[in-house]
Amino acid sequence: MKSSFRFLAALAPLLLAACAPQQLVRNKGDAASLAQQVAREQQLANANHWTLQGRISITNGKDGGPGSLTWTQDGDHYEFTFRTPIIGKSFRLTGGPDNALLEGLDGGPLQGPNAEALMRHALGWDVPLDELRAWVLGVRMPGTNAELSFGNDKLPSLLQQDGWAISYPVWDNARQPPLPTKVFAEKPPYSVKLMISTWTIQ
Repeated sequence: MKSSFRFLAALAPLLLAACAPQQLVRNKGDAASLAQQVAREQQLANANHWTLQGRISITNGKDGGPGSLTWTQDGDHYEFTFRTPIIGKSFRLTGGPDNALLEGLDGGPLQGPNAEALMRHALGWDVPLDELRAWVLGVRMPGTNAELSFGNDKLPSLLQQDGWAISYPVWDNARQPPLPTKVFAEKPPYSVKLMISTWTIQ
């Protein structure tokens, strides 16, 4: 699998450049912005059953590549399907709090205690999937300090937490509460860029 992603690494900069965020307005939150964010987080506190589809690019500074993503969250259980159209392969990551299974590898499936440890072992990627579950909704991960900046629409434009910087260039304001449609998370050398085409929340 690593060799496949090395092949895709040369293509990744093209997608990253195309999806580079525009200069974002980043205002320190006033009382109204912070109150609106707290209300959003309360509305989404029980949003544990959802599916998103879109495009994703992940890199560790050396290996990585673009593809399409379907992410289904069912309570504490998840399923990620990552497809790489250039080489015609699919990878599937499923699991829950105590186990994870990664399928689609050249050497056969791998199983481990959790998704983060499995991806770190198999791919050399240090991606905080538990935190991403919150960040992808545009909310803070409970339990650790976070710093927020807001755009003129009083929605988060930058969330800094656990050493990661998460940018939100585009929001779907037609939804209530609004949901992000672009999520860019960076902690050098790691980068995750997600462009969401559809949200389905139960």
